[in-house]
Amino acid sequence: MVIIQRVVLNSRPGKNGVPVAENFRMEEVTCPDIITEGQVKVRTLYLSVDPYMRSRMNEDTGRDYFIPWQLSEVVDGGGIGVVDYSKYANLSTGDIVGFFNWPWQTKAILDGKLLQKLDPQLVDGHLSHFLGAAGITGLTSLLGIKDKGHVIPGANQTMVVSGAAGACGSLAGQIGRLEGCSRVVGICGTDEKCSIFVSEMGFDAAINYKKENVSEQLHKLCPTGVDVYFDNVGGDISDAVVSQMNSNSHIILCGQISQYNKDVPFPPPLPPAVEEIRKARNITRERFLVLNYMDKQAASILQLCHWIKEGKLKVGTESIHFSYRWGKSIVILNK
Repeated sequence: MVIIQRVVLNSRPGKNGVPVAENFRMEEVTCPDIITEGQVKVRTLYLSVDPYMRSRMNEDTGRDYFIPWQLSEVVDGGGIGVVDYSKYANLSTGDIVGFFNWPWQTKAILDGKLLQKLDPQLVDGHLSHFLGAAGITGLTSLLGIKDKGHVIPGANQTMVVSGAAGACGSLAGQIGRLEGCSRVVGICGTDEKCSIFVSEMGFDAAINYKKENVSEQLHKLCPTGVDVYFDNVGGDISDAVVSQMNSNSHIILCGQISQYNKDVPFPPPLPPAVEEIRKARNITRERFLVLNYMDKQAASILQLCHWIKEGKLKVGTESIHFSYRWGKSIVILNK
């Protein structure tokens, strides 16, 4: 037996509650030495912390495609690790593997057939990219734009991205440009981030929603209206964007971060006046779930890796040591 560390759900925030670090607890437990046929023993390298995890802290996630975390049970999410020992024919010691439901613990015994073998050469050894730009985040941005954005190269389309400083948002703006949008505008919460979007990530302009009037800035920065909206936040910001959208335009419903601390259905309904605008202008608004597009995963990952290697897709990550701060990181994301 070996002693490992793990993060468990200690308590729930409560109805419409804001999460706190005390909702999580670090434990030390034992991990068996013996594994059975078909299993692998893995060592955790990277874990992904994402805004959607807030809903998994509730008794009911409000979604039909993932389940809530249970009290005093280990939490999970996207993860990358290395195989320490294998009794699964398709995986060997030293292989790098990924899993959408990786347990938040330093070592684990997992079912080999659930793991995806990853090629480090695709990302020049930057394994964390498989959780970001070359993983579920990049896939969500790319496939969402391709399937729900209806981007037409040369059609002079304008794209707006809310939550542009987030993992999906920062990639979505860049991918929108690569796919053919002629103008890309991001919305975020600091002047520094706005500057980075324009100077480093190819956005044409950015709006600081904490300091500027979003509606006025959209009218100024999107003179021909908005054709594609990559929605990560919902709420008042999205209401302002929808009001500026053209007829037959498209909303890519990726996330609703502003609503994650509220017990509301997903996707939450638009206010009546905004919904009237959407209907009158025939604006599509459909939720997007990347897990429904696994048949396109391999080719899309290759495309994302190609863009990264060419320097066309800028990538940023933040790493923290495995500790109580993993739980705290969810708290920070949902403030």
